[in-house]
Amino acid sequence: MKKIVEEILDEVRNKMALHDSMDDDKAREIIADEVFNKKELKDEDLNSLSRICDKVFCKTRSNIGILKPLVDDPTISEIMVNGPEKIFVEIDGKVRKAPISFDTVSELEDIMQNIASQVHREINELNPIVDARLLDGSRVNGVYKNIAIEGPVLTIRKFSDDYMKIEDLERNGTINRKGIILLSALVSCGYNIFVSGGTSSGKTTLLNALSEFIPREERVIVIEDSTELKLNYIDNLVQMECRQGNTYGKGVVTMAQLIKSSLRMRPDRIIVGEVRGEEILDMLQAMNTGHAGSMSTGHGNSVQGMLRRLEAMYIMAMPLDINAVRSQIAEGIDIMVHIEKNKDKRQITEISEILGYSKSGFEINPLMEADEKGNLQMTGNTLKRQSKLKRQGGIYLDGLQNIGIVST
Repeated sequence: MKKIVEEILDEVRNKMALHDSMDDDKAREIIADEVFNKKELKDEDLNSLSRICDKVFCKTRSNIGILKPLVDDPTISEIMVNGPEKIFVEIDGKVRKAPISFDTVSELEDIMQNIASQVHREINELNPIVDARLLDGSRVNGVYKNIAIEGPVLTIRKFSDDYMKIEDLERNGTINRKGIILLSALVSCGYNIFVSGGTSSGKTTLLNALSEFIPREERVIVIEDSTELKLNYIDNLVQMECRQGNTYGKGVVTMAQLIKSSLRMRPDRIIVGEVRGEEILDMLQAMNTGHAGSMSTGHGNSVQGMLRRLEAMYIMAMPLDINAVRSQIAEGIDIMVHIEKNKDKRQITEISEILGYSKSGFEINPLMEADEKGNLQMTGNTLKRQSKLKRQGGIYLDGLQNIGIVST
């Protein structure tokens, strides 16, 4: 069957090449004519012939080939390609094998190169790993065959055009009403917030939802490795993304470079999609130089674990005394929010205030923590650093007093 499909592909491409312009309807007409008149397929039923038509159409009319139906399917949240013959999808939090496969390794490689080139990146034997995105914002990671043992690996994490709002996160149990009252006040009043969590825990979704509370008149600079955040409700918005180098290592634009550049753009707030390395220096510089309300995310297993990772990243970028490093972190970050994925549910498990540091570590004031059942509860502690809150005219004080975060 593979050989027959390849013959049809060659014939279809030759016929399409004879046309100056080609829309999808005309393409489907040419494909159907070739498939239904192929004598080797005369014994195939209508469903089988239709599947062949769809496969040929995707291969000839889409730069993501046979993955197009999966990308277009709104019920699929993640696509995982483990070599040409093993394709898995995540639907409603459950992973299952898809009933499709690539005919050749080169077909999969072509798709990976197409995706990378759309966002001015490349993947090949000299650059075997790429982080990119589809034009709809879906996050893409590709690993070339000389690194992946069983063939090229492609992972696509899809993002809906309609990002979850804070009310959606409340409905699905990620956060409760008291948590919303607290975080909405902290974001609006300009507290620097850092969101930690594991892979696929919902950090980006939460950050996007929290950004709803940024005052509309502020100028916001967003910096990401690959653009994911959608802050369409902010008029004065600048979004920038990093760029990998070419085969010769030229043209690299790092997150650290973009953060430095953003400081000259007159930002009110800077949002850094995720810190992984030396950009921690520039992120903290932004937070410590008057850009109140800046936010970022990082991979960590807890608030304490994330703080230790930030220490390690800082020291690797600039070896300093541990107390100097902790001072920079404690002065820059006001609030830590931790989110976890438990089974099929994503939940905020901790909201804590960073008060300072000592020889033994950071001084943390937990404001809300998850109980044994995963429900976010008040700890009874009150917010200690209230200067930013009070400068905003106290419009949030009543709500925070009602939930016990600010004493009456």
